Amino acid sequence: MAKLNLKTGKSTNYKIRQSLTFSESFKREKVEDILNKRISISEFCKLWSISTTSVYRWIYQYSPNHKKGTKMVVQQESEAAKTQELLKRVAELERILGQKQMEIDYQSKLIEIASKELDIDLKKSFKLTL
Repeated sequence: MAKLNLKTGKSTNYKIRQSLTFSESFKREKVEDILNKRISISEFCKLWSISTTSVYRWIYQYSPNHKKGTKMVVQQESEAAKTQELLKRVAELERILGQKQMEIDYQSKLIEIASKELDIDLKKSFKLTL
């Protein structure tokens, strides 16, 4: 197994990897374990010395909910809570904006009525120059 390298004088060890073959029932069982979060994909790969590509291939093949090409949107609870908080904030700001617009409309109408009553154009008389 050890081979002597003539240039450096050091021996090199080569490890021959054994080919593993798993039964379909084993694959189905392990896919179920992974999907039910009894074991993580990385732990499973280390335990059985297989690649993550193989595990994902099993998941695509044996899981009814995880087919290749489907996209899942994963949103953490904190992100969902943050989104709800921002939506509430937007609604509150829209409400305040609506109130301010009503105040402006009210004041404009009041100036218009006062101008008619006093027979003076208050908008021209009291224009501020900045």
